Amino acid sequence: MKSIEVVAGVIVDGGRIFATQRGYGDQKDGWEFPGGKMEPGETPELALVRELQEELAVKVKVGEKICTVEYDYPKFHLTMHCFYCTLAAGCKPKLLEHEDAKWLDRTNLNTVSWLPADVEVVKHLL
Repeated sequence: MKSIEVVAGVIVDGGRIFATQRGYGDQKDGWEFPGGKMEPGETPELALVRELQEELAVKVKVGEKICTVEYDYPKFHLTMHCFYCTLAAGCKPKLLEHEDAKWLDRTNLNTVSWLPADVEVVKHLL
């Protein structure tokens, strides 16, 4: 089975957490924490800064690591390193790859249909 290593950012603003809805691929329409594949030689933190710039046109400060999720999807094994992130002053996310996004607080995190690996992250947040 193919293995993929990715990073995901749990972008926080006060008590709110940013969630994005995939706009493409096998997981289209599922909700996730934004991020993407690590490139050779990148640290997870550098990959996350790059991916969030590419996907949301934002600058972020990467904070504390939340968890690493190992999950077997039907076509691949996923290793996902998850970190808290904060937006740089004045940054507002633009959806360059996602079809929707919303700010959720911890009490309504389960109101969207999270992708299976991201469900594990939500458990850590709750």
